[in-house]
Amino acid sequence: MTKFTEDVMEIIKMIPFGKVMTYGQISAYAGYPRGARQVSRILHSMSDKYHLPWHRVINSSGGISLTGEAGFVQAQMLANEGIEVLNKKINLKKYKFEIK
Repeated sequence: MTKFTEDVMEIIKMIPFGKVMTYGQISAYAGYPRGARQVSRILHSMSDKYHLPWHRVINSSGGISLTGEAGFVQAQMLANEGIEVLNKKINLKKYKFEIK
């Protein structure tokens, strides 16, 4: 496993209940500001095995990128954490998590 992958997984695990981060934000914190697609691949391949809170990761415009049932499940999981989801969009000003 690469250091980038390890860093991405640790950052994703840090996202608290009721907050979200973007793919690009995670990749930037991991040292690769242009690695948003790699974050998506890591989530897709490692979320189950490493119990990552994949549903807390959204796109840069605050939207849910997943389509169909997966997008519905993500929206429902976020709503269950108290995050308002309207038309597959989340208010980043209100729910975005920043690492300090």
